[in-house]
Amino acid sequence: MRRRPDVTAREQLRAFACWLVGKLTQAEIDGTATGRSFRRRTAWCWDISPRLGPVETTYHAVLVDGIHIGSWCLLIALSDTGHVLAWQWCARENTAAWKALFEQIPAPGIVISDGGSGLPSALRQAWPETKHQRCLFHLQMNITRHLTRNPRTPAGRALRRLVMDLSSVRDADAAIQWQLLLEQWWQSFGHLTTERTLFRNGQFGFTHDRLRKAWLLVRLVVRKNLIFTHITYGNPRTTSPLEGLNAQIRDLLRRHRGMSEEHRRRAVEWFLTLHELPLEHALDLAKPIEPVTAPAPVEEPIGPALYDTGLDAGEGLWTRAGWAGRG
Repeated sequence: MRRRPDVTAREQLRAFACWLVGKLTQAEIDGTATGRSFRRRTAWCWDISPRLGPVETTYHAVLVDGIHIGSWCLLIALSDTGHVLAWQWCARENTAAWKALFEQIPAPGIVISDGGSGLPSALRQAWPETKHQRCLFHLQMNITRHLTRNPRTPAGRALRRLVMDLSSVRDADAAIQWQLLLEQWWQSFGHLTTERTLFRNGQFGFTHDRLRKAWLLVRLVVRKNLIFTHITYGNPRTTSPLEGLNAQIRDLLRRHRGMSEEHRRRAVEWFLTLHELPLEHALDLAKPIEPVTAPAPVEEPIGPALYDTGLDAGEGLWTRAGWAGRG
């Protein structure tokens, strides 16, 4: 009987993907005591990269958030209908990383985020017409982190109560009333955010630093119209669906604890792909990882350069410090 390596490889990849996102152990899938033969047969599957097809639908709202996996940060975009649209690996949240994520998706009407670093700048560059909704839950969490759950001062208690009351603001009249209450808070307690004190170290600082940070955050989102977008456009107010997806990712990694960082990345990619695509379709789109080729070395001329752009300490461009051979 003639062998079909392509069929064998597809079956191995199918078994690998099912194990990776499922709850069975390698031994249970393989029917052995250790699962060693399963690992040997599917070792090559770690070099296969799953991927989604291009996003062709323009959505009303897109939820974005980041999750840290080892030393990597994974940015994920989810539609308001629950579809995984795209993801982007990066070292940290910044403008370039968010822009790379946004460029994979047609510009939606609204984007809902937790206010990640670099996101506003990326929005202006990639989706200039898209409105921005700040996740109210994350805003409330950030304010609580500054003020604690039980602020000691009346100003802190009043400001935290105002922010927590955002959950009940659901129409334009309630939004106007909330902003009037915020203005009343400023009239009563605003002076506290500018008070300064001479501390024991001899330096001046803000007397109510935590209160000041909380107020500046609230003032920022209000001035930029980031908290009541949902009233005008009917979009989600929080990134809760995406938080639920992140919780499933953490559960997946707990089941496979002990994997290398690269294998954890691959596991998450398979999870996100199979969240959106049937297994057979995902297998069709999966491709080997493209190797990164190093640039060809540049041959340097023998001997000193007559003209060059490099800087040398002998030219007196820096002040020398330290021993430097002096007797």
